[in-house]
Parts: sequence; structure tokens; C-alpha cells
Amino acid sequence: MVTIPASSLDIQVAIANQRAFFATGKTKDYNFRVAQLNKLSQLIKDNEQLILDAVYADLRKPAIEAFGSEILVTLSEIKFVLKNLKAWMKPQKVGTPINLFPSSSYIYTEPLGVVLIVAPWNYPFALTIQPLIGAIAAGNCSILKPSEHTPHTSNAIAKIINNNFDPNFITAIEGGIETNQALLAEKFDHIFFTGGTAIGKIVMEAAAKHLTPVTLELGGKSPCIVDETCNLEITAKRIIWGKFYNAGQTCVAPDYLLVQKNIKTVLIEKLVTHVKTFFGENPQQSPDFARIVNDHQFDRLISLLNEGKVLIGGNSDKSDRFIAPTLIDQVSPNSKIMAEEIFGPILPILEYDQLSDAIAFVNAQPKPLALYFFSSNKQNQERILQEISYGGGCFNDMILHLSNPELPFGGVGHSGMGNYHGKASFDTFSHRKSVLKNSFRFDLKWRYPPYKMTLDTLKKFIN
Repeated sequence: MVTIPASSLDIQVAIANQRAFFATGKTKDYNFRVAQLNKLSQLIKDNEQLILDAVYADLRKPAIEAFGSEILVTLSEIKFVLKNLKAWMKPQKVGTPINLFPSSSYIYTEPLGVVLIVAPWNYPFALTIQPLIGAIAAGNCSILKPSEHTPHTSNAIAKIINNNFDPNFITAIEGGIETNQALLAEKFDHIFFTGGTAIGKIVMEAAAKHLTPVTLELGGKSPCIVDETCNLEITAKRIIWGKFYNAGQTCVAPDYLLVQKNIKTVLIEKLVTHVKTFFGENPQQSPDFARIVNDHQFDRLISLLNEGKVLIGGNSDKSDRFIAPTLIDQVSPNSKIMAEEIFGPILPILEYDQLSDAIAFVNAQPKPLALYFFSSNKQNQERILQEISYGGGCFNDMILHLSNPELPFGGVGHSGMGNYHGKASFDTFSHRKSVLKNSFRFDLKWRYPPYKMTLDTLKKFIN
């Protein structure tokens, strides 16, 4: 598949045209936004097979996973936004202190302008289109940059967007690192980036030159803590599902297990059983297990298999970009596999004695994007909430918090900044404009110089 990259001039022209279109005020209209969101929803439905085929070509993602994680969640997001958009757009009246009588105060939302959305490769359709939904809802023009690492999905997105939307409103620009560099050299009103921490730093540095605000959806080592009060059978089943969904190539997949020592042996037995139940004795033959996105990621993951004791899996086939679902025990906390985000079908297992030990271990690392805690103990759950800072997560389940548009999604610290989904997406791509409205009916002369009121009198009036 050959893609002709956009030149710097092409990009500059595209941005200029979008700025001119934005200046017409057309995108600020509620009916315009609704029409564009409905159009996007219908296009996704009309091109369902194109999207599924593209994602399969890039990641060998099973149809059930691809439909659920790429199409269904995106359509659900549009539906939720359409249901609530009118309320979100209404001016919000807020309180006004008595000393500002008779004025009233309001917050108005307005679009930022022309925004850039840079997407990742692991959920290449959804993580391009979901931020776009927020940008449209808030009234912006958008330039999309799909990931070059999933070329079939990138091409499908470009076809859907560029063949059906006014490019002065939305356009998709394909290309590799040179295209990314050319885009980041330009001034946008907001940059929304999903990807790794290292590239996130580059995006933030480029944005800083133009004082452009950014949303960074990054990753990190998301822990899964299991205590002795959990339901071991359901816990094991949900961990295996969440970890090996999309072959572990999920930013919120558990990156390591912290298991209470006295239940470790039994939990491992159940984890191994569910790997076999889900994917069979030969996972390479399973139609329900995805593949690694490219050779570079494959080689990186293979280098992590030399550490600890492999309990199940560990085998691979580079010609098929296949790495078996792998569980590893006896991993050193100082090993390479614990130093970087895995982002693949490898799960290291560590143990702890007391919950305090697990909490201390997590807090010694950069703040994670997600955290999962399996426990029936409400006091322990409250300790996790109060004592660990993380982007979001689940108690007694995996990754499902992403599916609720009522929950803002985003990282904290090393795992990102800003959030989106539902109302959070609308807010991310909006400016909240503060307006105080006063009357001509009253005009207190003491506020103007030359000042007649003494400072003591003023203090008494304020207090």
C-alpha cells in the first residue's frame, strides 16, 4: 500500500483553509454539529466491513473484538453526545457575590478553532474517530493524522473522511514521521495525541513553541493487584480476558500482576487454565487472538521473554507476527520487563505479603494510566482509592471503564494530561468563556476615583 505524503505546503494550505472556514462561524451552529455527527455515524455503519477488513489486515484482530472496540464504542459515543449536546452548549449561569450587585455571571462554551488529532496504531479506528467526535461536538475544524503503522486502517479512515466531508471542515492526512513533523511544526489551537510517553514529550515540546494546549493520552505500567478476598475463578478469567484482548496491545491493559502471596499458586493455576480455555492448546491457530502490529514491536517484545520463569506461552513466529499469550513468574522488580511498558501478550507476576507492600510498590513507580484491584474487602478498596494516584480503572474487572461515556478517560503525571469521552471530550475541545453582565440602573460612585471611602470603611463593607 503506497501513500503519497503531504508536503509542508499542502499542510499549510489545509490549515489556512480550515481557519477560513472556521471564521465563517458555521461550525458554531448546533444544527450543523448535529448534522455532522449524524453523518459520521451513518458513514461508520455504511463502511463497517471496510473498517473490519482494514483492522484485520493490520492487526489480525478478531471480528468480535474489532467490532466491539473500534465500531460499537464509537457509535455509542456519538449517540451519547447527540443526546446531551444541546444541554452542554447552553450558557451556564453561576452565582455572583453581593458586592457585584446587580450583575449576573455566566459561562459560555466556544470552540477552540482548528485542532490536530494524532492517533495511535493499537485501536487505529476508534482512537482516531473518538476524539474527532468531541471536536465536532464542540464546533471545531479538525485535521486527523491516522497511524502509519496501521496503513490499511489509515487508508480506510482517509477514504471515509476525505470522500464525504468538506476538507475545510475535516480532513485526514496520511503519512509517516515526516508528515508528523510537518504537522507539529504548524500552529494549531489544540493538539490531541494518543501514543507513547517518549513521542508525547516531542508533541508537547513542539506545541510549546506556539503555546498550543495539548491533551496527551499516554500509557505506562498499569498494575493489577489481587488480594485474598477475591473470587479467584472470576478474577482469573477477567484478568486473562483484559490482558490478552488485542494481544495485549491496549494502553490500559494490566502490565503486571501483584498477587497476595498466600493465593498466588491457586491463582496461577486458574490463569493458566483460562489461557487454554480461551485460546486452546495452540493459540496460533485460534481465530480469537490478534497479532503484533509490526516487526519492530515483535522484536522488542521477544527481548522481554528472557526474564523470569515462563509458566505458559513464550513461543513465537515472526513470519506470522505471533507471540503466544505468556505468563512469567519469578520476575525481578528491577528487570527490563518491569522497566518499560510491555504493550503485548506478556504478563509478569509478582507477589506481596500485605496490601501496604503492594501500595508502596505501585507508588514507587510513575503514576499509571490504569489500575485494577480484585478484592471483596471494601476497606481495602478504599485504601487503593485514597493511597494510589492513577488515571482510572476498575474494581473486580478489566478495561471496561473505557466503555462508559459518563466516565472521563485520561492519565495523570507520567501517563498523560487531560481527558476525554462524553462531556469530557466536549470540554477538552471547548473554551469556557466567563462573562459578567451588569446593568445601567445602578452605578455606585464610590468605586471611582477620587476615592472618598476610607480603607476601613471598605473593609467593613466587604466583611
